[in-house]
Parts: sequence; structure tokens; C-alpha cells
Amino acid sequence: MIGYRGWLRVAVGVCLGLTLGHPVLAAADPVAPVVAAASAADTKARPPRISTADFSVRPLFSRPVLSPDGQHLAGRYMVNGAETLVITGLFEKGSSKVLGLPKKTDLVRYFWAGSKTLIFCIGETIPWYNDDAFATRLMAYDLDTKTMHRLDNHIAGPKGDDVLWVDPEGKTLLMAFQETVYDTPSVWSMDIAKNHSIHVLNSMPDIWDWYADGSGVTRYGFGYTDAHNWQMVYRSNATDRFKVVFRGNDDKEDGNAVDGVLRLTQGSDKGFMLARASENPYWAVYEYDFAKHVRGKLVYAAPGSDVDEATVNDNGQSLVSAQFTDDRTRVHWFDDKLAKVQSDLDTAVGADHQAWVISHSKDYSSLMVSLGSSFDPGAYYLYQQDQGVMHRIATVNEHLSPGNLAHSKYVQYKARDGRPLSGYLTLPPGRAAKGLPLIIHPHGGPFGVRDEGDFDEEVQFFANRGYAVLQPEFRGSGSFGKEFEDSAKGQWGRGMQDDLDDGMDWLAAQGTVDAKRVCVIGSSYGGYAALWAATRNPERYRCAASFAGISDVPKWLKYSGRFEGTRHRENWRAQLQGDKTFDLKTVSPLYAIDRLKVPVLIAHGDADTRVPFRQSKLYADALTAAGKPHEFYAIADEGHGFTKAANEQLWLDKLDAFLAKYNPAE
Repeated sequence: MIGYRGWLRVAVGVCLGLTLGHPVLAAADPVAPVVAAASAADTKARPPRISTADFSVRPLFSRPVLSPDGQHLAGRYMVNGAETLVITGLFEKGSSKVLGLPKKTDLVRYFWAGSKTLIFCIGETIPWYNDDAFATRLMAYDLDTKTMHRLDNHIAGPKGDDVLWVDPEGKTLLMAFQETVYDTPSVWSMDIAKNHSIHVLNSMPDIWDWYADGSGVTRYGFGYTDAHNWQMVYRSNATDRFKVVFRGNDDKEDGNAVDGVLRLTQGSDKGFMLARASENPYWAVYEYDFAKHVRGKLVYAAPGSDVDEATVNDNGQSLVSAQFTDDRTRVHWFDDKLAKVQSDLDTAVGADHQAWVISHSKDYSSLMVSLGSSFDPGAYYLYQQDQGVMHRIATVNEHLSPGNLAHSKYVQYKARDGRPLSGYLTLPPGRAAKGLPLIIHPHGGPFGVRDEGDFDEEVQFFANRGYAVLQPEFRGSGSFGKEFEDSAKGQWGRGMQDDLDDGMDWLAAQGTVDAKRVCVIGSSYGGYAALWAATRNPERYRCAASFAGISDVPKWLKYSGRFEGTRHRENWRAQLQGDKTFDLKTVSPLYAIDRLKVPVLIAHGDADTRVPFRQSKLYADALTAAGKPHEFYAIADEGHGFTKAANEQLWLDKLDAFLAKYNPAE
């Protein structure tokens, strides 16, 4: 049970009792606030060896999303040992529904259309130009009729979840999708219940991203005409024709492109956007005149960090919040009442913990709050503002005691080219910070993504086994500004790898780690980085391990199909490859088997739709043919992450034995 000292001066009264297969509302005694007597960083004795089973416990409940009326909660639940999507009535017993997902799909995201319909996005692999591609599609579940169906009505392209607007009553939504594989997206009005779409806007050449205002009128479009040139189209209302309001080039007019649209103000040419300016190289919130293509005054900028996202009210007239990350994720609320709630939360949990409002009812009267820290898996609470009471919904992992876990520290070092870099360093409790074995643990993504210093069970597993863990925020990681982002162009497998090696050298120079006892372990892009690190510089690493990693970079680039550009508007291929003449096979582990001289561990879910299973299977087959030492594990019916506790335990068990054999901590 998890509690917090001084918790908003309110009682923790009722919690949602969750049982496998049938979540119900149940009464519970108030939980007394508890804080560990000593932090993990202060523990003198080594903590007990924690089992891989305890680290692998999947949250019984996670990623909750409140319905607009605050009456229902959608979230990921563990049901019979597998993760699925469940809708629960917060104030009605026996009102839960487990939503079965199609086989060979990943659950990507979910949101409410009104208070009676849940829309969720699934990812799957589809045939694409004599090959495969990752595709997204939408499903809808109606609470009243208790029926579920796919909203796919003649979507031909891979991108099938581009929702521009949702009717507040939940009857219709606007979608942009390709009607044929040869077209750019057009816009359709979808009758959710009938799964019937009406064409409302023709596609336009080179326009891939459409935006609507709060009334459901599509008014702005953006797209690249080639790798670096782009254009913007706009209209003031539904009866006007679209006009090109600006054309530009990344290299010459980076600050003039507007694809970070937050909301167009209903009935006005004004709105808000995320942009960078010559005087501010970080993404920030600005006012914007779409008809005149004029950026207005700066509304909010985070000190020394990109604004990652911001929210606007339904009519687009005022901002609600802005989120950014420095050493940890933070939220700025524009509403004084919500700002006070956040301040009270931050004060109550203390500097070592973090509190996020992760979901809310439409009127913000009900808030879903997540609490945790790098050494505390945390818990979810429902805060009803009119009652002034927090209801604990669920803990994330009751098997892990914060007092036995390690604190992660935000650190900074320099790359070989002098570039400032940062990361998170986790040292094993109860051991002197000298000559430690090291695990370098790069994140996935890789562009626009970063670690945030929150709880990570793999990091804690490594620390518990006696390893120092470095999570480097290599060039291209999110939130560090334009120059840092640009420094990653064409550096996949090159400068991005240097940043990992330089982090190891920095720790070794301080004497914190033993440079002769280092392994690199990661998932997705992090899995690629691990395999490539061991291949490119086998003299540096004793071993490497990859879960769902990439071995054939050009093949995966084709599969990913992200040719509209990344979140920060850079063309995906140009960002990854750099010079068009550069051969991506030269930074692909699959094509450099002969250079590998250290053992590798590879695991991959055979139902993965993000990074195809064959990325690992073909690599493992090539290692076998070449007689290279390796272990390969195909994980049945698993996707791009662990949805089953048994599968993560298998991964950790294999890592445990692999590290003990090739890079023992003792």
C-alpha cells in the first residue's frame, strides 16, 4: 500500500477494488500515509535480491482515461494474465466491460467520443507495395448498445487514426485518410454508430496533415513537397476555398512553418501554435494569425526546454496547460484553480516524488492523478474537486518496496565534439560508487523521445543486481531544442552512438565504473543501439542485449512508412539517413555480422507490429550461420512491449543469466 505524507490534507477514502476479469467498486478502509524511513540512496546495507517475478508484475490497471462526464474509466487491465482494454463504471457495481482486441494487433491509444463511446486505435501489419507496413485503424465501443466495430470504411493507406475533431455528443468524428494508396489524405465525416463516412474535403497535392476548428470545420493543411520544402494552405470557413498562404524550406525558413497547430479559434482566423523563433530555439506556445501567416506574441515558453505539448479549450480561445521536461516532466496550468491543485500535489508528495494530472472530466471536476518516482512504481488516484477527497484507484506494483529500490539522478556530461549531454544515472544501493559494472540503457524512439527520470523496472532490476545504469539522452532526444535536434540529422548509427560511448568514458574517468565491465541493453531503437554498439566497437563492450530491436535499417525505414515527417517536421528519411547517398546498410547489424566479436542476447515478440519480428529472426539466423555466440528467444503472441508478466519475466530471467555469464556484477 502506498501513501504520502501531508496528502493535500484530505482522507484517502474509497478505492476501486480490481479483480481479474471483473473490476468492481468496493469499499476500503482509509489508507494511512506512509513514507519510507530511509531512501534507497541512503541505505547502507545492500537490499535483498528481488525476484524477476516481482519486477515483472504488470500493473493490474494503467493509463486511465476518464469519460467527459467523469462516470466511466477506460484503461489497460490485466485479465487472466494478459493486458486488455476495460471500461469501468466508477459508481456502479458490475458495470465493467472487457474489450477483446483483434489478434496480431497492438493497442496504440484510446479516447472518448462523448461519454458513451470509447474509440481505440490498434496497430497492425498490412501488405504495402509488395512488402509490409505498420498501419493504424480505429475501433468503437458503444456503452449503451454494448457493441463494438471497426471504423475502417475504405481506408486504404497505413495511417488510419488521424482524427481531426470529435463531436462532443459522440455521434460523429472527422478523419483524414487515404482513399487509395495513390492519394494524399482527404477528410471524411464518420457516423460512429453506423460506421458510415461522408466525404467532406478533397485531398490536395502534398498536403498530409489537416486541422479542424472546434466546430468541426477543416481549415488548415500542411505538407512537404519534397524532403525539405513545404507548404501551408488555409481557409477562414467551410464555404471558402483553400489558398496557399506560405511556401518554405527547412534550411531557410524553419521558424515559419506551422505544423504545431494546437487549435484554430472557432469563428476567427486566430489560434495557437507550437513554434520556434530566432530569439527562442525551443518549441513554445505563440498566438498565430492563420490567414495572414503571422506569428503573434509569445504566450508561454519553458525555461531551457521545448514545450512538448499544450492543451486548449474546445473553442480554441484559451490555453489550459503546457507540458515540458527538464530533469523531469512538469506541467504549467493557465487556470489558477488547476495551478493550485498542482502546487498542492507537488508540495504534498515532496521533491522525490512526482504528481501528474493524466486525465480529467470535461469540466475538470474529476481528475485522474498519477503519483510515483524513479524508485517508487506509484499509484493512481481519482480526485473529485467538489468533495476535496482523493480515492486511490490502484497501485502499480505492490510487490516492490521503495526502500529497496535505487534513486535515479539527472547527470550531465560532454560528448567528444564538446556538445553538452545529459542522462539519468542509477547506482546500486549499498555499494560504493567506485569501479562498478555498467549497463548503458538507451531509450527507444529515437527522435523527439527521451527518458524522464520516472520509474523503470528494468533500470531497477539492473541496479538490484549490482550494476550502475546510464540512460543517455543522446543527440536527437526530445525537449532539448532545435540545435540539439538538428545535430542528430544523419547520425543514426554514427554520432548518436558516439554519445553512448562518451557517457561510458565520462563515468570511467571519474572512477565510478569499470570500463572493462560494460554491457549495452535496450529495446526498439535502444535494441538497435545495443546491437550496433557491440558490432561497431566490440573492444568497448563485453556483451549486448536487444528486445524488439532493428537489425536492417533500410528495411525498417521502408516498413515504418513515416514519410510525412516527424513530430518536429523533419522528413523522416532525411532525419535518419542524412546524405541521400549514404548507405544505411553500413550502419545495420545484419550486414556487419563479421564485425561482431562479443555475445549478444536477442528477444522479440512474434506479434510485433511496430518492429517486425523478422528484424530479429533474420539477424539471429545470420549469427547462427556465421557461428557467432548469441541467444535468441521468440516470444509467442507478444507485441512491441510486454503485455504479459510471464513474458517480461522470461526476458529478465534470460538477461539475469546472460549478464551473470558474460559481465558478472560480483
